[in-house]
Amino acid sequence: AISISKAINTQEAPVKEKHARRIILGTHHEKGAFTFWSYAIGLPLPSSAILSWKFCHVLHKVLRDGHPNVLQDCQRYRSNIRETGDLWGHLHDRYGQLVSIYTRLLLTKISFHAKHPEFPPGLEVPDEVLEKTAGTDVNNIFQLTVELFDYLDCELKLSESVFRQLNTSMAISQMSAVQCRLAPLIQVIQDCSHLYHYAVKLMFKLHSCLPADTLQGHRDRFQEQFRSLKNFFKKASDMLYFKRLIQIPRLPESPPNFLRASALAEHVKPVVVIPEEAPEDEEPENLIEISTTSTTEPQITSDIFEQTFGPPNGIRDDRDAQIESLKKEVDMLRAEMEKIKLEAQRYITQLKAQVNSLEGEVEEQRKQKQKALVDNEQLRDELERLQRAKQDSDRSQRLCAEAEKKANATEIRYTKLKEKHSELINTHAELLRKNADTAKQLTVTQQSQEEVARVKEQLAFQVEQVKREAEMKLEDQSVQMEQLRQELDTRRDELDQAQHSLSHAKQAGAELSAQVEALHAEKEVLRRSVSEKECELLSMRGLVEEKELQLSQEVDKATREIRELQGRLLEKSNQEQSLQQKLLDEQFSILQETVREAEDILRDAVAKLDDPLHVRCTSSPDYLLSRAQAALESTDTLENGHAQYVASMADAGGLVGALARFAHLTADTIVNGSATSHLAPTDHADRLTEKCRDCGQRSLDYLGELKDKQTLGHAELGDVRQALRGVLQLAQELRPKSLDIKQEELGDVVEKEMASTSEAIEDAVRRIEEMMSQARNESSGVKLEVNERILNSCTDLMKAIRLLVMTSTNLQKEIVESGRGAATTQEFYAKNSRWTEGLISASKAVGWGATQLVESADRVVLHMGKYEELIVCSHEIAASTAQLVAASKV
Repeated sequence: AISISKAINTQEAPVKEKHARRIILGTHHEKGAFTFWSYAIGLPLPSSAILSWKFCHVLHKVLRDGHPNVLQDCQRYRSNIRETGDLWGHLHDRYGQLVSIYTRLLLTKISFHAKHPEFPPGLEVPDEVLEKTAGTDVNNIFQLTVELFDYLDCELKLSESVFRQLNTSMAISQMSAVQCRLAPLIQVIQDCSHLYHYAVKLMFKLHSCLPADTLQGHRDRFQEQFRSLKNFFKKASDMLYFKRLIQIPRLPESPPNFLRASALAEHVKPVVVIPEEAPEDEEPENLIEISTTSTTEPQITSDIFEQTFGPPNGIRDDRDAQIESLKKEVDMLRAEMEKIKLEAQRYITQLKAQVNSLEGEVEEQRKQKQKALVDNEQLRDELERLQRAKQDSDRSQRLCAEAEKKANATEIRYTKLKEKHSELINTHAELLRKNADTAKQLTVTQQSQEEVARVKEQLAFQVEQVKREAEMKLEDQSVQMEQLRQELDTRRDELDQAQHSLSHAKQAGAELSAQVEALHAEKEVLRRSVSEKECELLSMRGLVEEKELQLSQEVDKATREIRELQGRLLEKSNQEQSLQQKLLDEQFSILQETVREAEDILRDAVAKLDDPLHVRCTSSPDYLLSRAQAALESTDTLENGHAQYVASMADAGGLVGALARFAHLTADTIVNGSATSHLAPTDHADRLTEKCRDCGQRSLDYLGELKDKQTLGHAELGDVRQALRGVLQLAQELRPKSLDIKQEELGDVVEKEMASTSEAIEDAVRRIEEMMSQARNESSGVKLEVNERILNSCTDLMKAIRLLVMTSTNLQKEIVESGRGAATTQEFYAKNSRWTEGLISASKAVGWGATQLVESADRVVLHMGKYEELIVCSHEIAASTAQLVAASKV
């Protein structure tokens, strides 16, 4: 407890090694970290970031070098560690940020070692344990590698944060404040060396099981960690503080090449060496330290007083000072005693809780032992039954004796089970396994005995059968002997008859010899004739072979000629195919060039729609109607040429000519449509422009299909025709409609439009005056001045428009009166329908512009609109005025 209080304090200095060593020895003495955590819970960690930092450092050392049960004790206090890290993570304190990162590292360390108990918190295990832990399942290897990477990331993040703070403060490693930050990095270096080695081993193992592309993310992450770890080791090696405390390993210049399996042999495990350090001077271990400063301070004060004012008047003052100092010491000791009593009470409470938990565990072990007794009794009964079943044969008796020995061994193990509960489960499993083996051996023995008995019966049956067969064979042989004797008698009779017939045969033989000699003579004659025939046959065979040789030569020659002719024919056919293919390619290339040229023509025409220089160009709806009709007719020729080319791709002339005509007529339609829209009303102009743009896009889409061999056969002109018909329809709508309007109606429309325009202007003037009065009431200063200037300008503009409408009305009347002659007003309007329609359109535009200007001015004054709206409305009125003047001039 004293070492904990001296190691974890608010002084900005590193933890002394002797205090940390005593804390670690204490964990081994009590086989856990109960005392450490009982004291650590009472530390005011939220009050000091340095105190929290040194607590994390000591906890890291206890986890690494303390008793193995420390890990289980730390599991119970994970929430305390997490709360400390979260608290300091939200505060902008330099040590606080380091504490937040350090707590995340400690939580990761505790979780990893709790999940993988094969790895001790010190992380030092042989490669065989690593191989066993990883196993052969590639999913387990993959998951373990990811967890090691996360572990190493937390270690490297802590080191980077420490060095980042040191770089910003230009620190020197010999300063105590700097050493306070650097001290925990010794444990980080020890952890990183092992984690790096295990990561390399597992990465090579993964690359032997999985393809390289699957592990690209693992390789990228390892290379990033390798660079960070190498940079960390290099910075630490350059610091004088680490040189006397730890020997840092050197990493290779480049990371291992996991794509080459032989690179594993080149890997060298980084080894961290902690040199032996000289023992430090021991400090007194008094539980209650009485500082000498309390006695020396009055002495120093009295010396200063004597030097200044001379010696005291009497001894009474000195005694009073001593009494006061003793009272202070008593008060301090009382406070310390109260503190010790509170801590002792807390320790007693915790010990009682621990005793209760241990009693619960003892009770649970007692139940488990009782259960083990019952299981053992059952095993005894089963063994006795097996012993009775094994008494059938000698071999069964031997097996039974072995079973008795095993049962005795089981009983010996049972007595040991009473002492240690952990051995009970293993002994129980072993007894069950051996019991199964015994039953299996009994079954095998019984089967072997039955098999021996069955073999004996088969052998006895076979012996009896052999005996019966031997007797039957003896009887058959005796019968055969009798038959042979009878046959021998008959053979003797036949021999006598043969000798008798032989004498007769000798006489006949003499006669036959004479005949044989005659036959020999005849044979010689026949032999000579046969030899002659053979000579003739040989000569004929030679002639036949010669003829066959000639025939085979002629056949070979004919075969060679046929092959040559076939080769020439194949070559001719290949040439013809290549020429045909070349012709097709040339035709297709000609078509592609034509398509590209047509696309350029159409793109140029579509570009005219947005060209500002083309705004001055105009055209009439009648001319646009003729151009669109011609373009629509050219689609029929283009469709026929396309069908002809699809049927015979060797002739693209019809399609090329039709494409050229179609492109020019369509482009002409688009250009004239744009020019016609410049004189059309706004609504019709926008629709006509969109139709022309859509026509160009549809045509380009169709040409794009002609450029690809796969879509060439399915290209359709339906969308293009539909777009051209849309242009035709708009051209029809834009044509003068004097024939559709009666004379009376046209005159009335002119007068109505002029009257409505005058009314709109008067209404606009009235609304502006209302806004003027409202602005004067609701605003003042600069705001009122701006609003008045805006409304005055709008008023002046409305007056000018009103004067313009009046003048144009008078001009209209003068024109009508001077030009109608004997005709009426309606007849004059009907006769000059185009001028009339322009006048109507201009008057509508002027009235609409006035209305829009008033609405925009209203929104600007109310701060709901923009000044740009007023500018746009002014431009609209200027354009409408120009249109009205032009109509009047016409």
